[in-house]
Amino acid sequence: MSEAQQNNRPEITEGSDELYERFSITIDKGQEPLRIDKFLTNRIEGATRNKIQQALNAGMVLVNGNSVKSNYKIKPGDSIITYSDTSPEETDVVAEKMDLNIVYEDDSLMVVNKPAGMVVHPGSGNYTGTLLNGIAWYLQQKIPNLSEETLPRFGLVHRIDKNTSGLLVLAKTHKAMRHLAKQFFDHTIRRQYAALVWGDLENEEGTIVAHVGRHQRFRKLFEAYPDGEYGKDATTHYKVKERFGYVTLIECVLETGRTHQIRVHMKHLGHPIFNDDFYGGDKIVKGTVFAKYKQFVDNCFEICKRQALHAQTLGFIHPETGKELFFEAPLPNDIAEVIDKWRKYVSVIGNRK
Repeated sequence: MSEAQQNNRPEITEGSDELYERFSITIDKGQEPLRIDKFLTNRIEGATRNKIQQALNAGMVLVNGNSVKSNYKIKPGDSIITYSDTSPEETDVVAEKMDLNIVYEDDSLMVVNKPAGMVVHPGSGNYTGTLLNGIAWYLQQKIPNLSEETLPRFGLVHRIDKNTSGLLVLAKTHKAMRHLAKQFFDHTIRRQYAALVWGDLENEEGTIVAHVGRHQRFRKLFEAYPDGEYGKDATTHYKVKERFGYVTLIECVLETGRTHQIRVHMKHLGHPIFNDDFYGGDKIVKGTVFAKYKQFVDNCFEICKRQALHAQTLGFIHPETGKELFFEAPLPNDIAEVIDKWRKYVSVIGNRK
């Protein structure tokens, strides 16, 4: 194996909420001159010529610390760092007018509060009605010539699940995209989630360390692998905010951003997220199943018809000013109402004792 092959290791890979993987490559002594776009397309698994070209145009490919164009020819000793999108090819984003909850916007970036039920970007089975369809329309009203060629994915650098609500940051320039992608890779982005989970957690706070990877049989699901024999490293810190005996309100802080990470980690801990139909939270996990209690839980499921998970805070360094920005999105009505119902329920139970 050549030195280039040995150093060609993706540092963020499949199963990430971050959309760009970082690759570090050192060109070995025997390498013949070759255009960098062709070299990277051949070298990086899952990459395509189009996506490599987009990364080059966005200045997200650095050779010896400097951005280069597609006609640059690599030579022995070159050190390449690239942030590349290696997810499966998707359909073109069709601009659609829709209401967006824009929390913040300037010339470099925007922060959006995504509602539950909205897919972030087009893919198999979800070609329209996604957040990115709306972002495309919104940005093209301001910059008519803007396209995915000039700004890949219209600035999207990370995502959250369809049925998770909360904050997302999008870049509006190439510089902002590079800067934000690096912050996600360096784990300096501050992200805190609010989650209602089943059961009464034993500790007030803790850390879950278990690899997260696709389920061996059911490919739409992910699984925790505590021994690290499969999947990618994942770390979640949690802290109890309020206890209701049967369920607990917690906050979670991510060190890594694996797909379904909090949902998988909480299931692994034995406390699946309330009404998470993927990971066992859509049935009674704690409490004796009798008629009135079951009716109460079913009523809660009816109010919050998705996993009770919300991306509540987001903090990062602004790519232009260097100042830290911090945003907080209040709990959406469905989660807030269910929490209030549990609070009243345990209060009544307590008064009866």
